[in-house]
Amino acid sequence: MKKNDKNVYGVLKIEKIAHTGFKKWGEKRWGMTMIVGRHIIAELYGVPKELISNEREVRRIIEEVVEEAELTTVGSVYKQFNPHGVTGVVLIAESHISVHTWPEHELVNLDVFTCGDVNKVEKAFKLFLQKFKPKSYRHYVLDRG
Repeated sequence: MKKNDKNVYGVLKIEKIAHTGFKKWGEKRWGMTMIVGRHIIAELYGVPKELISNEREVRRIIEEVVEEAELTTVGSVYKQFNPHGVTGVVLIAESHISVHTWPEHELVNLDVFTCGDVNKVEKAFKLFLQKFKPKSYRHYVLDRG
């Protein structure tokens, strides 16, 4: 692995970020603002099983990220699967976060969407990478609108 293989988050990055053709936040098209939020969809690989096997631990991580990224929880639902795996969905005032785990594959599928301040979604994603500690990941960044 070369030095350039790691990204700004310090984790091996597999795919390039995919952005829309819109250059400026809030650019107008057909008389309306087209970019209303930013959506990050990611797959985290090589995540330690002890972080993603238990609902309590996944809930703790999600709630810490929401608080540290200064997002506002409206409600949440968590499901512990048997024998292992967790799904957590958090409705935030800014939009939503969902996490699906497969400990047997050391895999987390992550979805973070916020409206308004794009810095919040970027901060939340960075925090998820720090807390889930993946060996690598791929992600897509979509400007929604």
